[in-house]
Amino acid sequence: MKEQLANIRSQALAAIEGAADPAALDALRVQYLGKKGELTNVLKSMGSLSAEERPAMGQLANEVRAALEGAIEAAARKLEKQALEQKLRDEALDVTIPGKAVKLGHKHPMYIALDEIKDIFVGMGFTVLDGPEVELAEYNFDRLNADEGHPSRDWSDTFYFDEDSRVMLRSQTSPMQVRAMDTMPLPIRIIAPGRVYRKDEVDATHSPMFHQVEGMVIDKGVTMADLKGTLNTVVEQLYGKGTKTRFRPHHFPFTEPSCEMDVQCHKCGGVGCPTCKGEGWIELLGAGMVHPRVLEMAGIDPNVYSGWAFGMGLERTAMRRFKIADLRLIFENDVRFLEQF
Repeated sequence: MKEQLANIRSQALAAIEGAADPAALDALRVQYLGKKGELTNVLKSMGSLSAEERPAMGQLANEVRAALEGAIEAAARKLEKQALEQKLRDEALDVTIPGKAVKLGHKHPMYIALDEIKDIFVGMGFTVLDGPEVELAEYNFDRLNADEGHPSRDWSDTFYFDEDSRVMLRSQTSPMQVRAMDTMPLPIRIIAPGRVYRKDEVDATHSPMFHQVEGMVIDKGVTMADLKGTLNTVVEQLYGKGTKTRFRPHHFPFTEPSCEMDVQCHKCGGVGCPTCKGEGWIELLGAGMVHPRVLEMAGIDPNVYSGWAFGMGLERTAMRRFKIADLRLIFENDVRFLEQF
């Protein structure tokens, strides 16, 4: 048995020394020290030894076990160190190599235009409001004097959530007029930017999802001249002195009288092109004097107070501001386009 233990010791130590990786080392541990390992089997056979031989062989077997365990532990540390050194070599960085330039983001052209609009109106004493995009028909239509049967309420134009046509994606930011009149003390001066949704076909100037900036003033003695003067001032601050505008009569259920404001096409200078559909002008916003019935539904006496309101297309404002020919470029997120701003 003494010779057998010596053989196990020499063979195991040689094998442990030559172990190439942790898996091979663990296999050797099982081979020699496991429950069915070679050294374990020798220890199990010690019962056949005489009482005089047993203590000496037991001591020798324990020395062999201790030697193998020590060798395995030392080999494991060695392999771990080698693995770490290899990993460091593989992941080594040359600190003298120039780093990659980090590209910084910047504002989208539409939000540049929005910030400019906010600054202009805040400078005039307006408050900026925000409101829900999922809206009730009561605020989007009923309280804005658009009765049942009005064309703007058709399913072909509006995104409804229920068959009763009472919950919807707002088709305009005008509901914020009602919410402001319900919650704010008079006089009121507000703008309310946000996303709106309509079932429009996508083309150079239309999209089913777009942005509007709603504006409203309610006070004593407010006139149409105040509306035109304010909007012309805003347009000149956005696009520069001498920007040509025109006001056309129109109809909106929540304003009376109503109008639309156009700006001269930035692409053709008024001659006519695909961007303006040959008209030389691009519609910028709808506006008018707040309808007396809308004021009454908000509990405001139209004989004492009057007001004006407008809804401005933010994408078209940005198009004119940055001379963008096609609205679709604003939504495509093409880096080649966005890097120009």
